[in-house]
Amino acid sequence: MSALHYAVEAADLNAHLFRVTLTIDQPAALQTVSLPVWIPGSYLVREFSKNLQNLTAKQGRRAPTLVQQDKCTWHITCRAGEPLVLRYEVYAFDNSVRTAWLDSQRGFFNGTSMCLRVHGQEAQAHHLQLLPVKGQAAWQAATGLTPVHTDKRGFGLYTAADYDELVDCPVELGAFWSGNFEACGIAHRFVVAGALPSMDGDRLLADTQKICETEIRFWHGQGKSAGQKAPYKNYLFMLNAVHDGYGGLEHRNSTALICKRADLPRQNGPRSSEGYTTLLGLISHEYFHTWNVKQLRPDAFAHYDYTQENYTPLLWFFEGFTSYYDDLLLRRAELIDDATYIQLLNKTITQVQQTPGRHVQTVAQASHDAWVKYYRQDENTLNATVSYYTKGALVALCLDLTLRQAGHKLDDVMRGVYKRCKGGPMHEQDLLAQLQAQTGRSWQAEITAWVHTTGELPLAKLLQSHGVQIHVETGSFGERLGLRHTDSTNGVQIKAVLRGSAAERAGLAARDEWLGIEVGAKGQGGHWRIAKLAEVPELLGKERQLTALVARDRQLLRLPLTVPQQCSVWRLDMAKDRSSPWPAA
Repeated sequence: MSALHYAVEAADLNAHLFRVTLTIDQPAALQTVSLPVWIPGSYLVREFSKNLQNLTAKQGRRAPTLVQQDKCTWHITCRAGEPLVLRYEVYAFDNSVRTAWLDSQRGFFNGTSMCLRVHGQEAQAHHLQLLPVKGQAAWQAATGLTPVHTDKRGFGLYTAADYDELVDCPVELGAFWSGNFEACGIAHRFVVAGALPSMDGDRLLADTQKICETEIRFWHGQGKSAGQKAPYKNYLFMLNAVHDGYGGLEHRNSTALICKRADLPRQNGPRSSEGYTTLLGLISHEYFHTWNVKQLRPDAFAHYDYTQENYTPLLWFFEGFTSYYDDLLLRRAELIDDATYIQLLNKTITQVQQTPGRHVQTVAQASHDAWVKYYRQDENTLNATVSYYTKGALVALCLDLTLRQAGHKLDDVMRGVYKRCKGGPMHEQDLLAQLQAQTGRSWQAEITAWVHTTGELPLAKLLQSHGVQIHVETGSFGERLGLRHTDSTNGVQIKAVLRGSAAERAGLAARDEWLGIEVGAKGQGGHWRIAKLAEVPELLGKERQLTALVARDRQLLRLPLTVPQQCSVWRLDMAKDRSSPWPAA
């Protein structure tokens, strides 16, 4: 059976160019190739072909006719069955987890950005050859692909069973830090680019090992054979540490992560920090996706269509339920305590409660519209949509607490759905069927109300029934006004104005520069320049009337504003006489 061979060379570090040579052993007479327009796990058409250049075709000494058909597709008229060689370059200057990056310090790429798809041969074996980087003797290579013949630094030949596997195994290049551990008998590797020498790699490995073992046992039980049931033979974490950044993208036996350097654990540093907890939550989230979206997945993702959007109304389950379990499993792994977990849960609840779009769009609609709304956020996003991550997590919370009232757990439902769907495509009906099978009653009413309407979730009732106390407190001044903003020396920069808020009634708008205030209905309380929104309450005192002095499109505006007396936000804690409904394992 014929194979496809991709040779990837870091051709010019300063120009940020990879060079790819694709050899097709058995091309069709009219061979079509194309580059994906999106990457699974990140639901936006990103047009990766914009970075492809200088595509040429050769067949022996001949130059077959190569014609571009659309933005990402080419036809090559050639001799069938005679090896066809395509060469091209890819510009790589997106320092994210989604595309490709190359400079003098580091290289990284996803196959969706680099590897042309050979139409009609997607199910054939695909080989990837990583060529050593000239002038970079300290550089190594790391990928989740299966090695065929590689050197000690990881350069050489790798294989994939098909195109899907090829593009689902990103590649890290550079002089990165590397460490290894085993979780339930499975080999894991962690590579970190950009870390400071003070990073505590041993602690990062030990904490990640706890997460992995907790999640393997979540899905496959506590027995010694749990690791043997996992859907991968080895796993790779690739972390890019930068000055300011955050994100992750799941793959079948690896994940690409990005975090702030300051969030990494430091030798002789504090045992815990908010930033490090956030990083552990990200690791937990992406690792959980190994089962919940890479194996168990929406029916719409049974076979990816790389040419266009792949719509599903189920991201509230795959991203939302994963977001519920990411922090919960940190608690079970004893990497955070009850108080920290409650704070993280409180943060999610606050984010949803301060999103007016939850009254406009259901979480199922938000899942379907991810391609045009969640991944294309603007100043109106909070007013028009709801996050399937955060509200989906709260749907999972409500489901779990309701199940616990009847002596059941969402854990068992998740495992039941996984088995029911044989770790493959699922529909919403599969979740409903498993809920009924485990509890003996229909859950259609709850799923309809929580997922397919914009009604409020029964959070207060359910939390209080499990011993979680809810204290209603006054929010920050920005929350009272209904603003999202940043402070600067030039004034308060308004990013978004929430629907129905005091700021909206006053006429404040996104991109306004709030420069100062006049206190009182007629400015009797004084005229003040402001640089921080937090300064305003001190200047107001007990007064609730002010006039905002705003710059918009180089025009100065005076906008009368009445400050609401309060904005209610929740603060959660556990009742002293009650145990946590989320105990450690």
